[in-house]
Amino acid sequence: MTRDRVAEEFERHRARLRTVAYRMLGSATEADDAVQEAWLRLSRSDASQVENLGGWLTTVVGRVCLDMLRSRRSRREEPLEPDIRAVTANPEHEAVLADSLGIALLVVLEALTPAERVAFVLHDLFAMPFEEIAPIVGRSEVATRQLASRARRRVQGGGVVDADLARRREIVDAFLAASRGGDFEALLTLLDPDALVRADDAAVLMGAGREARGARAVAETFAGRARVAQTALIDGEPGLVWAQAGTPRVVFSFTIKAGKILAIDLIADQERIRELDLA
Repeated sequence: MTRDRVAEEFERHRARLRTVAYRMLGSATEADDAVQEAWLRLSRSDASQVENLGGWLTTVVGRVCLDMLRSRRSRREEPLEPDIRAVTANPEHEAVLADSLGIALLVVLEALTPAERVAFVLHDLFAMPFEEIAPIVGRSEVATRQLASRARRRVQGGGVVDADLARRREIVDAFLAASRGGDFEALLTLLDPDALVRADDAAVLMGAGREARGARAVAETFAGRARVAQTALIDGEPGLVWAQAGTPRVVFSFTIKAGKILAIDLIADQERIRELDLA
């Protein structure tokens, strides 16, 4: 395929790609950047080996957008102000956006984690099958379905993440502070009487106990420890991560109900960690 032919085929898909990118990013400028990056990658590839160019380009745009969303979150940036009119000059696409992507939906999408947002947009808005989305978000097909399902519940609920999310964050922050400070009594006040700590096989090999049951046992497990752990969002829920050289080694996933910590799961299996959305 000649370069002119490749450019012609790309232009045929450009409007749709911009719509896909905008729905994921909520920024016309960033959407244009994502589409331009897709063109650069296509121009460096052997297009004659691509059987489904539209699908290939959508996959590339999805990966680029996911990287941009994660970068935005890591820098704690606010999303750019939505401007639907700036997405495309194509009247047909503007009509589609006006019907299905108002400002309200963009606000809802901002409440999702990057992986949730990409999975939801590609599947629910563009009917891309989960088996094709899974490699984009770096999850198994089952985990990708769960991402989209969780995102769908939030969208259908008006985009309001659990009302007590801030409270759960406070609890995890307080737990980390008490753990680092060796404050046994403070730990007890945060734990449910039947609190449980469970470690996967990889965490056990790293020296963690397999299980601890009861508030006192859990408090004894953590008192004076977790000094190098950092707070994080794990699939949208507050938790802790211990990382080395920027690579997560152990994830502490919390189950919190009625203001008390019911369970803490120590996840060190790298395959499982790669399926988590960490922010």
